[in-house]
Amino acid sequence: MSEKLLEGDGKAFLVLLLPISFLIIFLVATWRFLLALIVLGIGFQIWQQYQWQQWSQRVNPVFHRLIRENQGKITPMDLAIRGNFSGSAAKRYLDSKASEFGASFINSEEGGEVYYFITASILGNILDSSEPVKELPAQPVTKTARSLLAPPPPQSLEEKPEAELPPPAVHTEVKQNLAKQLVFGSLIQSELAKRLNVYSSTVYKRRNDPEFPEWSRSRDPDGIAWTFSETTKEFFPLEES
Repeated sequence: MSEKLLEGDGKAFLVLLLPISFLIIFLVATWRFLLALIVLGIGFQIWQQYQWQQWSQRVNPVFHRLIRENQGKITPMDLAIRGNFSGSAAKRYLDSKASEFGASFINSEEGGEVYYFITASILGNILDSSEPVKELPAQPVTKTARSLLAPPPPQSLEEKPEAELPPPAVHTEVKQNLAKQLVFGSLIQSELAKRLNVYSSTVYKRRNDPEFPEWSRSRDPDGIAWTFSETTKEFFPLEES
């Protein structure tokens, strides 16, 4: 009984030993070829990654212009048409940018997918539009008037010399502040509201009004008229003819 068991175990061991020995012989004979294939595969992957990075750097300016023009919204079709390359490459590029900048996705009415990148100017417009519309409180008007027949108040014999008032603020300071604000040639909504001494929501409500330049001129300390650009969502001074 034990001899049969030993004989069966020996046959099973031989059955396992033969394929293992063949595998070892194959690896010993072809390890150089296999190693070369692995090195070539890794090198090809590195080369593809390098080519993709170089291509992405050339596409970045096109992507940035579309983001500014479309207020952060972009589709693979927009990028493919502007850059004149395939839609699959555009989608792969936008997917990488979405994971890099944390973009959100919006489903359009046509069923397509829109990538939404939020920039600082877009976030500022969202916050400004969410503010409640408020007007500055009206200054109280004194309704009581002194009678014209009332005698003037008595004056003391010894009049104290009046304290000298500080000299008025030099007008050039306002121009210097304006020059500092107009480093980029325009003002955002909050900056213009501060300059006009009104709430940001007031500027937001009036910015598309045809009479906005005259209204802003009446409140500007330098009498400058301002106009609103729908493209950049910024305010520019109007040059007098």
